[in-house]
Amino acid sequence: MSDNKSVVAMIKDEEIEYVDIRFTDPRGKLQHVTVIADEVDEDFLEEGFMFDGSSIAGWKAINESDMKLMPDADSAYLDPFYAEKTLCLHCSIVEPDTGEDYGRDPRSTAERAEAYLISSGIGDTSYFGPEAEFFLFDDVKFSNSINKVGYEVDAADASWNTGTDYEMGNMGHRPGVKGGYFPVNPTDAAVDLRSEMLSTMKRMGMKVDKHHHEVASCQHELGLIFGSLTKQADELQKYKYVIHNVAHAYGKSATFMPKPIAGDNGTGMHVNMSIWKDGKPLFAGDKYADLSDEALWFIGGILKHAKALNAFTNPSTNSYKRLIPGFEAPVLRAYSARNRSGCVRIPWAESPKAKRVEARFPDPSSNPYLCFAALLMAGLDGIKNKIDPGPANDKDLYDLPPEELAEIPTVCASLREALTELEADHEFLLAGDVFSKDQIEGYMELKWEEVYAYEHTPHPIEFQMYYSC
Repeated sequence: MSDNKSVVAMIKDEEIEYVDIRFTDPRGKLQHVTVIADEVDEDFLEEGFMFDGSSIAGWKAINESDMKLMPDADSAYLDPFYAEKTLCLHCSIVEPDTGEDYGRDPRSTAERAEAYLISSGIGDTSYFGPEAEFFLFDDVKFSNSINKVGYEVDAADASWNTGTDYEMGNMGHRPGVKGGYFPVNPTDAAVDLRSEMLSTMKRMGMKVDKHHHEVASCQHELGLIFGSLTKQADELQKYKYVIHNVAHAYGKSATFMPKPIAGDNGTGMHVNMSIWKDGKPLFAGDKYADLSDEALWFIGGILKHAKALNAFTNPSTNSYKRLIPGFEAPVLRAYSARNRSGCVRIPWAESPKAKRVEARFPDPSSNPYLCFAALLMAGLDGIKNKIDPGPANDKDLYDLPPEELAEIPTVCASLREALTELEADHEFLLAGDVFSKDQIEGYMELKWEEVYAYEHTPHPIEFQMYYSC
């Protein structure tokens, strides 16, 4: 779709029954309102849809709750999961009285980040390629009450079920702990499920390329081909939506939690980024790893602001059960083209057009609009101020002597630390009015609620360690 007239024509030609208008809340969850297609004409699409924003956490108070959803015609796609034929549109939020972008709307933030890139003169297009992993389970139970806290997950193809009795017998083919990358079936039992996920995405018009089992037991990844910032954030929301719903149809439960099980790899979302100007890649050059000065300065901005970025790129308390020093997680603020242990990597690329920077510390619990926008703003700050990232570190960072390791700074170790860092370092986000102080403060209020809930609740492991003290 390219304009409102085309959307209206599609509704008629495809005999669409309903239009699902969708938006993303501050925490990153996709929300929706379903409108009968008879009501959707060009005026509807141009004028938007009024709704009560006071029920969305982190948005407006009850006395100023009126907000307007503005559908993006270019985002239109048919939903494959509804019984009635339904067209979906992603929306940005505007103030109904002024028509201006709502300052706390994540999608509008992403759009402002793209506009700021153009106004800066540095480039005209930013491309993002996220690699979001996820887990699939057959059974998920958890409880949190005043006297009981616990969880349990299970899956027939999980490494811990090699000794389980099943009615039809235990076939024994399972990837072991950290052994999922990536033997063929029957050890990999989810090939057909992932294929259906990828095929569903393709039918929806998404650009996809591959799927595979990941390192951990029950862990998987599908491949999204890169796209421009806001568009790719839309695509990642669709990616999650498809994975959740196809898994549900198979009687399974998908989660993008960074660390749903102990003792095996966590879930990350490596984010590949590049900037183009006048049809040419800005990051290709003759410096380290065939990068340009701009690419190195971009890396410098990412490394400098990494701890503040964590509040958006790793926004859950669970994120920091993945980001632990001494394991495979990319916690060290270093960059390299030769290893994957730093938080920034330069993937090998033969073509200058494929030159990009990969931030390895983000995870898929993040709001993609805020995550991508914040990463871009940090990188642009690096370019504007020519922030030197220092020399690349091509050593095996996992095996460094303690005295060398101590000299390399790290990302945050907790959501509490990330929020404190964001409070101290957010001026780079305010450039071009991309983010606002009000938005950042509102976001932090939501996240502090999560920190307090987490820190105030006893953990089952504490009973094991301390109950008899």
